This record gives sequence, structure tokens and C-alpha cells, in this order.
Amino acid sequence: MCYDIKTSLEAQLKRALRSGDEQAAEEIREKLLPFTDLPIHHASGFNHPRLLIFTDESPEFPDVATWGLVPFWVKDVAGQKKLWNQTLNARGETIFEKPSFRTAAKQHRCLIYIDGFYEHHHHQGKTYPFYIYRKDGEPMILAGLYSDWRNPETGENLTTFTIVTTVGNSLMARIHNNPKLKGPRMPLILPDALADNWLKPIGEPLDQKSLENLIQPYPVAELDSYPVGRLRGKEYAGNVPEINEPVDYPELANI
Repeated sequence: MCYDIKTSLEAQLKRALRSGDEQAAEEIREKLLPFTDLPIHHASGFNHPRLLIFTDESPEFPDVATWGLVPFWVKDVAGQKKLWNQTLNARGETIFEKPSFRTAAKQHRCLIYIDGFYEHHHHQGKTYPFYIYRKDGEPMILAGLYSDWRNPETGENLTTFTIVTTVGNSLMARIHNNPKLKGPRMPLILPDALADNWLKPIGEPLDQKSLENLIQPYPVAELDSYPVGRLRGKEYAGNVPEINEPVDYPELANI
């Protein structure tokens, strides 16, 4: 799964800057940054942080969105609050079937640029957080779905998103060993060369099957990881740069 992430403004701007458009980047800094929770050294999806997403409707200039997808058909705030903790992730195998995701899967896909994500490892009754990142230092491009929802009480329009997940690779099998799960999971990280395909409309030349073929584990050889400090409980330091520093747990020497 993917409930904890790290993302800097630099990572979030990567797509906007790929054509060297510094003016667009400056516009993002001035107009959108104040409405986000960036920089995010660590954030849990259950706190519903606000960050930038690139949508199929705006592939080069991002929107501010809240983590936890709220489908357009949710009727009230009570329904929103009940659902959005359950829609932080969307299993890639069933996004075209589940009522919460199928409309977005067909019509509203997005990309989320992050520095890396955190996952918990279970060992002798305790959990230990690991940070997973690309070896080349480039941002991860996550596949997502988004939805626009209107709050009937305030009239506010809220853009929300979910992160698509897939089967975990061998690195995740080593780390993400939650005994309550059937197998390891990981966010759907798209190769740079294929990321644009996630935003293309279903039709010609991209059909639904071609889109489903993008839902694959990321190559393990391109990822690395290390243990970090606690992300939960009294020892949690909060959203500070130090949260991402490596921590040596002697009991994990053979992990």
C-alpha cells in the first residue's frame, strides 16, 4: 500500500520544468504553493495533505488536490468523511470495477510526483519504517485517479485523488511483510517514458487493455531503501527534514 510519502516542491515541479518553462514554475510557486502543505518530509494520507497533481485535463500545469478520493456522487460531508480514509489507495487490478474508482479510472487519471514513500516492516512483533526511493535521485511518478466534489454545505469545490497500487516487487516483498495482507503491495510507479500514456484518453490508440498493461511493479534494480525513525506514536518527530534520516536498528541487521 502507500499511506506515507515524502515530496518536495522541486519534485512536484519536475513535470512543469521538463520543457524549461521557468515562468510556469514561478506561477506555480506564487499561485498554488500557498494552498498546499509542501514541503512534505513525511505525511500520512490519513491526514489528507494537499499537494500538486497533473491531470489528463491539465497535463503540464498542476492542480492542488487533497489525498483521499471523494467520488462526485457522495451526497454530504458525513459521506465524504466516512469514505475518504478508504480511498487513499486504489488497487490497480480493480479500478475499472469498484464504484468509488471506475468513473475516474475511465475519465480522470493523474500523475503525482514524489521524492519517495515510506513502508513499514514487521519484525518480532514490532514495526520499522523504511524509506523507498529511486536510485538515480529522480522523482517517482505515481499513477493516480482524481475527482472533483462539491461540498453541498459550503458550495466549495474540492479536488481529491487516490494513488493506484500494484503487486509489490522483490524489494517490497522484503519490506512490506504485513502478516495481515495476502502479499506485498506498492504504489504504481510509472517509468518516465510511459507516464504520459497514463493521461491519454481511452480510445484510439490507447484502449483500456493498454492502460491496464501499465499497471506493473517498478523494476527493483532501480529502487533503494533504508530504515528511518518512527512515523507513529510518541517518538514521531513530525513533518521535519530529520524524519527522513537513516536510522540503525541492530535487530534489522539481516533484513
